[in-house]
Amino acid sequence: MTTTAELALPALTALSLGLPEPHGFGDASLRRRRPGDIELLGGIPDDSALPVHEVLAATERVLTGTVSGPGSFQYSQSAGLDELRAWIAAREGVDADRVIVTNGGFHGLSLAVLTLVERGGLVAVDNPVFPLFLRALELSQAATLPVSVGPDGLDVDELEAHLVGGARPSAVYTVPDFHNPSQGTLPAEARVRLVELAERYNVVVIADNPYRELRFRGADEDFGAFNSSEHVVHVNTFSKTLGPGLRLGWVVAPPRLAQAFVRLRNRQDSHTSTLEQRIVIDLLTHDATWFDRTLVGARALYRERADAVVDALTERFGDLIETRRPDGGFFLWPRLTDPTIDPTRLYEAAAERGASYQRGEFFASSGRREFADHLRLAYGNHPVETLLAFVDRLGDAYDSVR
Repeated sequence: MTTTAELALPALTALSLGLPEPHGFGDASLRRRRPGDIELLGGIPDDSALPVHEVLAATERVLTGTVSGPGSFQYSQSAGLDELRAWIAAREGVDADRVIVTNGGFHGLSLAVLTLVERGGLVAVDNPVFPLFLRALELSQAATLPVSVGPDGLDVDELEAHLVGGARPSAVYTVPDFHNPSQGTLPAEARVRLVELAERYNVVVIADNPYRELRFRGADEDFGAFNSSEHVVHVNTFSKTLGPGLRLGWVVAPPRLAQAFVRLRNRQDSHTSTLEQRIVIDLLTHDATWFDRTLVGARALYRERADAVVDALTERFGDLIETRRPDGGFFLWPRLTDPTIDPTRLYEAAAERGASYQRGEFFASSGRREFADHLRLAYGNHPVETLLAFVDRLGDAYDSVR
């Protein structure tokens, strides 16, 4: 009788075996929460802003429909249901055949990496960066070229200098609206320049835009330059507006790349849930103005919370912490201005007091210990009184390490 121990296993070379364990950003996000802790860790929408009752009503309409009910449990096409693609296309101002429905925004990013980036290729990325995108790049074992991001988003001048100097990335990744983590938004003229550079140097821009609908101050920056170019893949999601649990997003691909995305999708999960797509189609079209009316309330909610944190930080710390009032999104990126404060000790002292945040160094794409003097605070899923309590705890922690 042969035992398990005696069996000779084949050499294991699968991609997954080479992927590192989560560290830094991932560890902080996944740690066990203690009762009473206040965690300003993730870009999470508030429960009160999610359409629970509306989804229930839409689900009932779908399941009791004479056609859509049974059909909702069947296979569907890889690019997504035509009705949902048409709704997204109208909102994006593009042809529906350019839209591919995905299982959330991160799925769209993964598809973009696998479609656009050769194994071992070079990708220019935000610095600081949304760290999970770096994990998507691990699928292609890509190298990164960090490009600075500030209050006005990606530094297009710095990117141009890299390109003029001979760098040839296959893609440029950026979050153009209410950047995670830095809050920055890329102005319209910089978007045009970015697209011009992409076209001149044959680079594809991956524009990751999950927060675009959550502007609560100022005027929208035009995204038409992104959707009118053959060198931009535009990624978005319903996660921040309808809820991350739906796992529903989309990619707007240029016509020359759209079928490549679909062919890749055919070789993965085939398609997004037919049932969820039909529910969301009903939700968005049963009352044509409902989605925009819902966004008005959500934007007001997030503005109140963002302003409350900024005001509380200013009152508690004065010029010891530098912060900017955001125009949208879920994040603040305050900076410690006192060089005598050890950011690691502050982080630990705050965690001991039940106030957790993401450390700035987790967001460096350079491989160096940058942004250690920054804190990323995510305010979306906490009421004002909880946010004020967080600032009080952070203040106590700060006093303890001075």
